[in-house]
Amino acid sequence: MSTAFNLHYSRPQLMAFLLGLSLLLTAFSSIVTAAELDSKVAWQKISAGALVIDVRTAEEFAQGHLPDSINIPYQQINQAFKQQNIAKDRSVVVYCRSGNRSGIADKMLESAGFTNVYNGGGYQTLMMAKD
Repeated sequence: MSTAFNLHYSRPQLMAFLLGLSLLLTAFSSIVTAAELDSKVAWQKISAGALVIDVRTAEEFAQGHLPDSINIPYQQINQAFKQQNIAKDRSVVVYCRSGNRSGIADKMLESAGFTNVYNGGGYQTLMMAKD
């Protein structure tokens, strides 16, 4: 094969790589922006009086938590809300370490009929976004 053919052949691969990299960076920046937006929304809800639930373990909670938050591990959230007779329309913000367990708790509460639950995401992200 000639050198001209090799150069011509590698350009589409390079272009495909650059396009893929560009899409990846765009997606990543959207995720970061979404996390920042979620944190701001969470703090707005907290400032407006939302009930703040830390769904991490008791050990994680003891290492640091949001002010005025209540620790209810995500596996126990439906039972605890039922026992405490929390209104189904009460504004609630749930959070954990990364947003995964709080996402599960959010879905569990919504499945139980709670209509105003917000997944605040991760503790560190929320702390960094605090005004």
